[in-house]
Amino acid sequence: MLAEHKGEIPFLIYLMPFLAGIIAGLYFPVSVEILYISIAVLFCFFLALNLTFGKANIYNHSWIGGLLIHLLLFMIGYTALELNDNRTDKAYFEKQRADLLLVRVSNEPVVKQKYVRCIADVLQCGDLYNQRKASGKLLLTIMPDERHQLQYGDELLIPANYRAVDPPANPAGFNYKAYLAHQNIYAQSFLYPGQYRVMGYQPANQIINSALKTRQYFVSLFKANIKDTTAAAIASTLILGYKADLSPEVTQTYSRTGTIHVLSVSGAHVAVVYAFIAFLLGLLKHSRKTQWLKAIIAILLIWAYALLTGFSPAVCRAALMVSMVIIGNTSFQYVNMANLLAFSAFLLLLYNPLMLVDVGFQLSYLAVAGLLMFQPVINNWITFKSKYAATLWYYISASLAAQLITFPLSAYYFHQFPVYFLISNLLIILPSAVILYSGLSALLLSMVPFLKSVAALGFWLLEKTLTYMTMALSWIEHLPYASVNKLWYTLPDCLLLSGMVLLLFLFFFNRQVRYLTASLVCLLLFSASHSYGAIKLAGDNSITFFSINKHQAMLLKNGSQGTAITDLSAADPVFKYTIQPAADSLGITYLTIINQNEDLSKNYLKKRNDLLQFKQMRVFMLRPEYLPGSGKIDVDYLYVTGNPHFQLSDISQMIAYKMLVIDATNSAKNIECMVAEAESLKIKYYVLKRNKSLTVSSN
Repeated sequence: MLAEHKGEIPFLIYLMPFLAGIIAGLYFPVSVEILYISIAVLFCFFLALNLTFGKANIYNHSWIGGLLIHLLLFMIGYTALELNDNRTDKAYFEKQRADLLLVRVSNEPVVKQKYVRCIADVLQCGDLYNQRKASGKLLLTIMPDERHQLQYGDELLIPANYRAVDPPANPAGFNYKAYLAHQNIYAQSFLYPGQYRVMGYQPANQIINSALKTRQYFVSLFKANIKDTTAAAIASTLILGYKADLSPEVTQTYSRTGTIHVLSVSGAHVAVVYAFIAFLLGLLKHSRKTQWLKAIIAILLIWAYALLTGFSPAVCRAALMVSMVIIGNTSFQYVNMANLLAFSAFLLLLYNPLMLVDVGFQLSYLAVAGLLMFQPVINNWITFKSKYAATLWYYISASLAAQLITFPLSAYYFHQFPVYFLISNLLIILPSAVILYSGLSALLLSMVPFLKSVAALGFWLLEKTLTYMTMALSWIEHLPYASVNKLWYTLPDCLLLSGMVLLLFLFFFNRQVRYLTASLVCLLLFSASHSYGAIKLAGDNSITFFSINKHQAMLLKNGSQGTAITDLSAADPVFKYTIQPAADSLGITYLTIINQNEDLSKNYLKKRNDLLQFKQMRVFMLRPEYLPGSGKIDVDYLYVTGNPHFQLSDISQMIAYKMLVIDATNSAKNIECMVAEAESLKIKYYVLKRNKSLTVSSN
């Protein structure tokens, strides 16, 4: 399992209160001063305990010392998180009045359609004549100036017209605000050409700058030597961690087949790179002195690769673990892998506690924990005399272990389960190794002039392997029942499911019935909770007016049936990221999509022209094409869409309504006029633009 006794895994034990402190800080932030005082008090107690150990007979109450150590680690985790929040800095830019900001691009800018998006560190704030030191981070979305291509290290003078990042506007929408907050980014700015000026070029870190330029050079080599643009994009992602050119279709293929981890440079990649480095270093003469030299070279090269791929949490974890294993093996010391895993997590979280909420960090550590705990147990279920069958079963057990422990969390985040994950993962074992070895070899050989013909062979092998591997995964993706979708459950449900898996493993490990009983209790509680939620959703009837910039959308839910009235098609990415997740989270299994010009007649909904009758509720869609009828219409909601220009006083003569709903297709000026008139007429209204969606129940 993990260890014979807890003395082998001290870091795993001490990691628990440290993690608890970080989690407490996420939900219950307090001032750093209070935390400092708490740590000082605990340290004084701990010191006093050691000084009076003999006189007070503390040795009869050893639990006191352990409790103090755990409390101290809890407070250290709490404090580390609070200190990581740059808003506590007195020079934080949002605390200062300014007209201009001097910022420095702190990551590699990413091109999204016609915009460039990057993160910038704020250096100074003020006006043209008076600049003060400032701190903090901004998300910049820039329509670039063709005369200058933005890059890491560019210093820009920009107007201080930033605004807070908006929370998710629609049900089940991706919480981009929280995602950025976990990177210490709380504000954003949109800039057109002419609104910013490039003041200089001063990279904050020359090592990172060199690594980014090297990666860009390698990416250009892939593009130049691989004809298939999709294969070149996958090669850049899989080998170098460069995802800017990866298409959503390719990402979906790997996600639905359970092989998305291949597209994230992780521990497996680092392990293959280490094997490659070890092979090359094995050519050196072996002696006690050269052994340490090879260890140092291997560690430096591994961290250079981690730097080249962007220092993702998974890569940092793997690089740290491999480095410790190399040191342990070189010094002939026993290394407990579980303790090493906990040690790497402790160091990374001490450096940046916000890594804990990174999905990649969570899944990476869970997968390795599954390999350490579950894989040996599963592997021992069946024994084979044939070494080939034993090797195949080893890889099967590894895939089962990693998938088993990560399933609750991955389903919670991504709401799907790849049914054929075992086939997919077995399929990519050999091709992944070939891709990494051929890709790295081709990149290195291409830099040697007289070996470029050999490098061309490596690029050819890389392209063919990538092409056939992606084709095979695409075939698996389109098999019947390739994935189970619409898996929506709460965080408590996720914890119960994870507890069930862990307790079931403990039962298989030591055959104690209490673990099986506890696992079944978790399963029962999960089933009850999930069933209650499903039953509640099945009885809900509601209308959701979506807040989607420049688009009109309504979702009418009748139990497990639903109708979306929108100007978006089902294939539109905006539909996939807004309306579809909302429908799935609401338990809608049968969704009908119509546009605003279509009529519809169902048992729960009738739509004719712009009038909707949903259950006992009526909605009128007021559009620019509206022509008054002969009689007055009584409705519950007047839904204004398409930016019509009517006076509400005139509309009220023809349509009687209880509430005015103004969607995001209307211009800011028109909304302002309608709001002013609604307030003067004392009409209840709701504006969707830059606000949350509106859901009303019709039960």
